[in-house]
Amino acid sequence: MIPDSGSAIKDTHTDCFSVANQWSSNSHRPTRESLMADEQFREHLLKSLGGDWPEKCPLNVQHRETIKQDGFRIESVYYDAEPGDAIPALLLIPDCATDDNPVPGICVWHQHAGQWQLGKGEPAGLSGSPMHHTGAALAREGYVVLCPDALCFEERQDPTGKLKGGNYERFEFLRYVVEGKCMAWKNILDMRRAVDFLQSRPEVVDEKIGCYGHSMGSTHTWLVGPWEPRLKCLVGNCCLPTYKAMHREHMLHCFPNFVPGIFPEHDTPDIAALIAPRALHLNLGELDGGSPIDEARRGVEVIAKAYTEADAAANFSNFIEDGAGHVLSDEMWLRTKKWFSRHLL
Repeated sequence: MIPDSGSAIKDTHTDCFSVANQWSSNSHRPTRESLMADEQFREHLLKSLGGDWPEKCPLNVQHRETIKQDGFRIESVYYDAEPGDAIPALLLIPDCATDDNPVPGICVWHQHAGQWQLGKGEPAGLSGSPMHHTGAALAREGYVVLCPDALCFEERQDPTGKLKGGNYERFEFLRYVVEGKCMAWKNILDMRRAVDFLQSRPEVVDEKIGCYGHSMGSTHTWLVGPWEPRLKCLVGNCCLPTYKAMHREHMLHCFPNFVPGIFPEHDTPDIAALIAPRALHLNLGELDGGSPIDEARRGVEVIAKAYTEADAAANFSNFIEDGAGHVLSDEMWLRTKKWFSRHLL
């Protein structure tokens, strides 16, 4: 089940909440040199991803069905990311949200877990692990929630039926490579279109949109953040692997993590740092093998420093839970909800 937000906070937790405050005593305005360095990295990162995204096409929204749930309804829809590429998604609308009473919106990016048959249905509460029915839980909190399928998952698997699961994911990854792009480029494009769709809904307050993701969904969160200023509040749960750690541990990881041409001068935390000064919270597990904690801690320091230099130290926080692995714990979920409440309500 979704962790109980009423659970007591355990003393065994290592509280790294608002690590950015560790830097506050040395807080200063960003220098001209640091701003130039950030912009140079942003330009380099865009080229490494695959270059500019295409002009936006019409969403061409198609409604499929409506499913009534306790406290909200689910609208099953398609909308176009690109011409000919319709994204299946589930839109969760709380009973309190209307055209005359719009509420904040949250995009929820699903996990990977080698379960290509699962996608949007898991966070929407229709399939998978109850631990990750986070979209449904947020809808019951009063947010409009959008849960789309990522490329290669649930309804976005091989349309020919020839390639199954990971084989189709490898095919798509390599298809983008030979076009001079990477899968992260496509994932970011799709996520930006998710924000377009949320903003098109009258039940959503345009300027109050956030996103959440666990595992691969967390990777998607810090990947899209630098390129989508309409996301005012972002939360990633259990995924901040660095290339340094992946190389050291000979670690295989999901394809969206891999952006060519930025390592060793830069690493994944440098991507997340570009989200500053907008609100970002990261949950991490001390024993999460997918994000070796020594490198994750150093990554958190990189991000915290960027927020301090942007004069926004209070807009970054993180929590590393002692003894926790690759999970969404009670405390992680409580902090996630508090972060959204603080920055979106």
